[in-house]
This record gives sequence, C-alpha cells and structure tokens, in this order.
Amino acid sequence: MYNLALLGAGRIGQIHANSVSLNPDCHLKYVVDMNETVAHDTAKKFSSQVASVDEVLNDPDIHAVLICTITSTHADLIERSAKAGKAIFCEKPVDLSIERVNACLQVVEETGVPLMMGFNRRFDPNFAHLKSVLDSGEIGDIELVTISSRDPQAPPASYIESSGGMFRDMTIHDFDVARWLLAEEPISLYATASALTSDHVKTSGDVDTAIITLTCASGKMAVITNSRRASYGYDQRVEVHASGGMLTVNNVSESTLSIATEKGMMSQKPMAFFLERYAAAYRQELEVFIDGLITGVENYPVGEDGRKALLMANAACESIATGKVIELSL
Repeated sequence: MYNLALLGAGRIGQIHANSVSLNPDCHLKYVVDMNETVAHDTAKKFSSQVASVDEVLNDPDIHAVLICTITSTHADLIERSAKAGKAIFCEKPVDLSIERVNACLQVVEETGVPLMMGFNRRFDPNFAHLKSVLDSGEIGDIELVTISSRDPQAPPASYIESSGGMFRDMTIHDFDVARWLLAEEPISLYATASALTSDHVKTSGDVDTAIITLTCASGKMAVITNSRRASYGYDQRVEVHASGGMLTVNNVSESTLSIATEKGMMSQKPMAFFLERYAAAYRQELEVFIDGLITGVENYPVGEDGRKALLMANAACESIATGKVIELSL
C-alpha cells in the first residue's frame, strides 16, 4: 500500500484525491491546505488526516505527494519534497520562470526522485487511442497535426493576473500534446493573437484568441488554435493528417442523443468544461503515476516535458511581441 499526501485541496486537488480513493494500491494519508475548513472537509471525505507540509515530508510512511497548490508554490514544494525523498506528482507548470524551473529540475535530478507533470490530456482515452494508431505506423508518416482547444469563457481578471497569460496557462497543454503526437521536437514557432472575448483580458495585457504554427526539421507541422470563448461548450479536437490518411478525435458530447425532425437533425453540445471532459484522463493519469511507483518505470510526462512546454509558451509570447518566427532549441 502506497501512502500519498495531497498538497492543495482545491478544485483539481479534489479530482486527484478522488482518483486516489479509487485505487486499491494507495491511500490518501494526509491533506494539506491553507483553508482549514477545506482541509478538514476533504480529510473527512477521504478518511485522511489534516497535516502541515513539514509533517508530510517528515513522515517516512509517505511515499509520494500530489502538488495541486497555486503555481507560485510549485517549485519550492517540488524541491522540498525531492530532498525528503518523496515521489512527486505536480500540476503544470513547475514555475512561470524558466530559470526557476531549471534550478528546480536540477534538484530533482540530484535527488533521483520521480517527478510526473500533470499533462492529463495524454491520458484521455480518445487521444491515447489516436497516439497508439500513430505509433503503429498504420496511418503512415505524420505531415500535419491540427489541435483545436477552446474554453467556454475567459477566466476572471484575478486569475489571469497570476496565471502567466494564456500561452503559459492554457496553451501549454496543447504544446505538450503537439510534441507528444509529432514525436519530433519543433524547431520554430510563429504565433498571432488577439484579445476579443472580454475587456478584462485586454486590459490585463493578455490574449484570448490565438493561432500558433510549429515546424519540425523534417517539415512536419502542427497548428494550434485557441479561444477563451466557445459559446457551445468545451471544444477539444485533434486531427492528424498523414501519408496514409487522417485520424480525428472529435468533442465528447453531453450525451449521445440526436434529434431528427422535419426541421433537421440536432446533436448535443460538447461537455461543459475540462473537469467533465477529462474525467477519465485524470483517473488514468493517477493510475499511471501509481504504476510507476510500483514498477519503477516512468511512463509519463516528466519535468523536462514541463520545461519544454514552458519554453514554447515563452516563444509564443516573444513571437506575438516581435511579429517574428522564433527559433526553438528544446
């Protein structure tokens, strides 16, 4: 039995705590959160104990920590956990500063502890199926990857101010998916973007509508389209055009009901947001992390994947600022 501690019991922390409760190989021993009410309610829900970070890291029975706190705390908690010899699962990003990320990952390397980054989309059953077909060679050589990722609405101004901007907060997932599917590092990036969906996005200096083009040395390309406003629901689609055909993953709908009348045919909207759309991905993500603890095989995105996705996000910001194609060295 593997004992885990949850650091941060907010929205995403609750998802991971529930995944732990469903896994027979692990137990959520501790819950840590600055909000005492949230900490106690979560601990009661999952038969856990409320603790401090120090108590967690000083407990030899704790095998791993799940870092689900605010971004500004990630690097410090990763370093402290690594030095305490705990395996680490951390939500993206490690930090908004690439220098801080580099220093943090150096500590992880020196201590030799496992570090899994929370790029959950790799574990979505539909995306994973597409990836397995790509890897089989059945569809031939990849030529163009198209990723559409659109949120129902922009987050509040208070969130935007601390998020690092759309590229580091939202598109970072798409950068990881692009690298994962291309199976080749992009060597250049070009981005165009606007602020169209709400005044508070524009006044914060952020963008909410973007197109990013990635190019690999082989000539493979990926195009990412982002929007913070999709009135019809959470829009998550991937298309891979290859020498032998095309693979497509479409949206997951609220239900499979379709209505046909003399006026036409109507299907249901996509699921509301990421918690619903990627529920299975979050469960599988935790399963893979625990399996890594058991087998010692890190078959998941690691700290270096987080670092490279942040470098791409930084390059997108630079491309917007300069209007130029940015060379990548990943």
